[in-house]
Amino acid sequence: MDRDVRRCGGVTRRDALRTAVASGLLLAVGGGCGSRDARTNRVTADPYAAAAGPSDAFAWPEGKRAAVSLTFDDARPSQAQTGIPLLDRYGVKATFYVSPGPLQTRRPAWKQALANGHEIGNHSLHHPCTGNFAFARNKALEDYTLGRMERELREANRVIESALGVRPTTFAYPCGQKFVGRGRRLKSYVPLVARMFEAGRGWMDEAANDPAFCDPAQLLGMELDGLDFDAARKLIDSAVANGSWLVFAGHEIAAAGRQTTRIDTLEAICRHACDPDNGIWIDTVQTIVRYVQTSRQAASRHL
Repeated sequence: MDRDVRRCGGVTRRDALRTAVASGLLLAVGGGCGSRDARTNRVTADPYAAAAGPSDAFAWPEGKRAAVSLTFDDARPSQAQTGIPLLDRYGVKATFYVSPGPLQTRRPAWKQALANGHEIGNHSLHHPCTGNFAFARNKALEDYTLGRMERELREANRVIESALGVRPTTFAYPCGQKFVGRGRRLKSYVPLVARMFEAGRGWMDEAANDPAFCDPAQLLGMELDGLDFDAARKLIDSAVANGSWLVFAGHEIAAAGRQTTRIDTLEAICRHACDPDNGIWIDTVQTIVRYVQTSRQAASRHL
């Protein structure tokens, strides 16, 4: 997963790393992103620390004006059968958030996806959501504890690593929900995800991510399912105008259907992102979050 593979748009991981270090100087001028200890006035090295400066101080690699990540959940068959071949035709790398059960039924296909440069992320062991959903009543987040959640996330990592030879570094919250328990005993499991993973992606959010400010443990994920290209293009254009990181989230990949990313929309996004005149860096969550983190850390060292 760390090979220096040329991506759509011409950005390699090595290019991105060099630019991240250089862009740290820009962030430092704009106010930086490290947090200061009020007693010592020292900047911490916390990679989750927020930026104090404006987002337009953030520099994407190779002169890109925005970043886009395509992510898909649940290891659904259409992703391997339809989506990955399409992405591979354009050299676009995506992130697939898998649960162990569906993963095992098509393990060779997911091994090939990994070999082709796509990212495999963790989507939990049993896909727990609120018990208000009938399908989740026997795995309701209201009945979870932080200890149970940690055990299951670690087990999912173990199974994925055993099956594919790679340990996930990013996570997608099932149903986009980030709590365990209920009422006065309710707790967020975002801190657990921050401790175990480099990033955690949400679902059904309403904005792109400000790279100089966002919390990688709760990245905003915007729904791709059901959108035509005109609707997706508006979100992309907004990200370009604001220098943002747009994380799309989808499920099935087909011509149409429930929870389905349209094939024509996905192909149009790939064509648009791969046109260098559009200034878009399209890559996996892992690759882009590492760039963001490196830029922040470089900025904190120059404050």
